[in-house]
Amino acid sequence: MRPSTDIAGGGAPRRRPIGVFDSGVGGLTVLHELLVALPQEDFVYLGDTARFPYGERSPAELEQFSAQMAEELLRRRAKLLVVACNAATSAALPALARRMMETTLGVEVIGVVRPEALQAVAATRTGRIGLLATPTTVASGAYERAIAEIDAHVTLHAVPCPTLASIIQAGRQFDELAVQTVREACAPLRAAEVDTVILGCTHYPLIRLMLQRLLGPSVTLVSSGAALARQVEHALSTRGLRTDHDGEGEYRFLCTGDVDGFREVGTRFLQMPFGEVEHVGLAHVEALA
Repeated sequence: MRPSTDIAGGGAPRRRPIGVFDSGVGGLTVLHELLVALPQEDFVYLGDTARFPYGERSPAELEQFSAQMAEELLRRRAKLLVVACNAATSAALPALARRMMETTLGVEVIGVVRPEALQAVAATRTGRIGLLATPTTVASGAYERAIAEIDAHVTLHAVPCPTLASIIQAGRQFDELAVQTVREACAPLRAAEVDTVILGCTHYPLIRLMLQRLLGPSVTLVSSGAALARQVEHALSTRGLRTDHDGEGEYRFLCTGDVDGFREVGTRFLQMPFGEVEHVGLAHVEALA
């Protein structure tokens, strides 16, 4: 990886990094797709592991946390923000987008919900789509609204999964507890005869094979990574922010919790080389917004 511009300082907008944040390591599945689709760009990823999981937080908390994560990434001169967390996108994206566009830099914010909704509507043959997500994401109604805007004739069957993200992050995705949890979540979707299922949490792609087995081979699984990467690429192009560097960009990591634990679990999620992780104190981020 080439040496990066000092992201705490200035620099031409094109050469600034793309900021990505999530409640923990799940968003690294999104970062993986971004690194593949935009290999020349620099990225800075912030995982709020000290306050993981977001999936049962209130909308007010998520709006506050998202503002704090965004401000930290702005401090590091991010030229565009990606909310790689379904719960935060569902609860906080409109308010966060307004806040960021009011900054001096006018930074655009992209979330994971709409790219998945577009992909799911395009994939369904029967008009019956399933959603597996955290309770906060399901309760927000964000996917229902996004899908209704795209096609009012499509029906969404949403299933809240309170513990699944924590089970996956703990590394127990193949034990009997995880299998039973996934089996119980998939049962109502099988009963509803959905032909497409949205993986509404960035942790879930890590158990994609298990989900495919339990839902059946004819069901299309939709995750946010590739679709979101295309939207980020479009946003960079239309705003004139694509890097003018050739070669391989740099990516770096920040987290609010345990650094060693983040690196250990994060390597499994990113599936790419994992460098140093910088700790960002929770007291520091809580003072930002």
